[in-house]
This record gives sequence, structure tokens and C-alpha cells, in this order.
Amino acid sequence: MTAEAPAPAPRAPFGQRLATARRARGSLCVGIDPHPGLLTAWGLEDTPAGLERFALAVLDAVGPVVAAVKPQVALFERHGAQGLAVLETLLTRGAEAGVLTIADAKRGDIGSTMQAYAEAWLGEGRPLAADAVTLHPYLGFESLRPALDLACVTGRGVFVLALTSNPEGRQVQHAGGAESVARVIARAAAEENSGTEPGHVGLVIGATVGDAAHRFGLDLPALNGPILAPGVGAQGAGRQELVATFRDALPLVLPTSSRAILAAGPDVVRLRAAAERTRDELG
Repeated sequence: MTAEAPAPAPRAPFGQRLATARRARGSLCVGIDPHPGLLTAWGLEDTPAGLERFALAVLDAVGPVVAAVKPQVALFERHGAQGLAVLETLLTRGAEAGVLTIADAKRGDIGSTMQAYAEAWLGEGRPLAADAVTLHPYLGFESLRPALDLACVTGRGVFVLALTSNPEGRQVQHAGGAESVARVIARAAAEENSGTEPGHVGLVIGATVGDAAHRFGLDLPALNGPILAPGVGAQGAGRQELVATFRDALPLVLPTSSRAILAAGPDVVRLRAAAERTRDELG
């Protein structure tokens, strides 16, 4: 009689694993964004093969010196099934190397469709399961319930869009005045993290939104979870902008840089040096 394989050991909660990574390697998150222009600049073809060489080179270069990496899912999807296979390989390699991965998928839907998204990106044993995934709450925060609950069960995390840097986002996120949509989202995320330390539900707030979080009354220190802050580097944000934007919530912030670091490739040594320099400059 063949013995059953032992069940995998329970995964520590995402908030704890992220805190451990930040203590060991700082708070920087590097986006793995294989734009066609970057592939060309690296001397690679805009094909699945070029995509794989790019993605794995970035992972190998920056993984040991940053808190997490964040592949932009759309730039893998544009290559179809082969592109998603590259993403699957990247996520698997990240897990094997102990590098936290945040799938920047921005998923959001209702009912069984949201359940399917949750299982795809957060389910145990799923090919595309990452350590965390970005979600949008604009069908209502509670529509994200399948992902919120599954992430808790599997020791993974979610980052919910709250205040993004694109001008179009203001139409929705700033609506409501004193009781803005962004404030409602931030409060709901904090409630999910109540009683846990640190929480697995984070927010996405652009590093270039200025004083918007303060003006709209977001109580970010109460989040008790991570804040993913894209916009560092090529989009103009640095240490000064992070301090001005996040104030007392700065310890929660996971600043994210992509193009400014990726432009240092394809040389692995230069890529790693660029990541380390950015990490150290942000403090």
C-alpha cells in the first residue's frame, strides 16, 4: 500500500511573512514589467522566450535584496497562453527562492466569478497562485469577500486599490467628499485586519498622490496592514514624497519601483545595484 504524501506545512500569514522579509531586505518592491520597449532595450525579442529571459533575470537579480517583486500580469497576458506559462514559472521560482510575489492583476467581480479569481491567484496548489494579488473594489468592497477570506485561509494577502495616481481615478476614488470612496475602502480594509498583527489586507495608494490621503481623511495608521505605493523612480516619487504622502503611516509603506531599476538591465550586477541603491535611498 502506497503511503500518502504528507500535507504541506501551514503557511505563515502574509503579514508576518512580509514583515520578516522587510526586516531582512528592506521595504522596496520591484515591479517586473516586461514592456516591449524594455525587452528591446535589453536586446530581447518581444516573444514568450524573450519574456522569460527578462522576468527570470529580474527575479534572480533583485530577489535577494528586496522585500517583494510585483509582476504586471497584463504584460504577460499579452503573449497569451505562453505568456501565462512564463508567469507561472516566475511565481514558482519566486516561491522556491523565498521571494514574495505580488501578482498585479487588479481583479474584481461578483459572486462565482470573484470566487474563481480568488482561487486562481490565491488558492493552494493553483498554478498562478502568488503570495498576494491586487484587487479593485469598485463593485463594492464586499464583492471581494471570496478573495479576502481565501487569502486568510491560505496565508496569502491582497492589496485593494484605494488612491491611485492616474487622473481618471479621481472620478471614483475622490467622490463623496468627506466620506470619499477612498476613505470607505481604507476603513473597510482596516476592519478586515482587526485583531491580527500585522494584517493580510493591504491598500494600493500611489506615491505621487500628494496630500490626497490626508485631505480625504484616510486613517492609514489604523490599517494595520501594508500599503503598496507605486510611483517611485521614473514617475517622480522619492523619500521626500513618501514622507509627505504617508506621514505617520510611513512604516506600513512598501514603495514600488519598476522602470528606473529595470533600465539598468540586462546586466544582473547592475540590476541588483540599482535595486540596492533605490532601497537605501528610500530608507
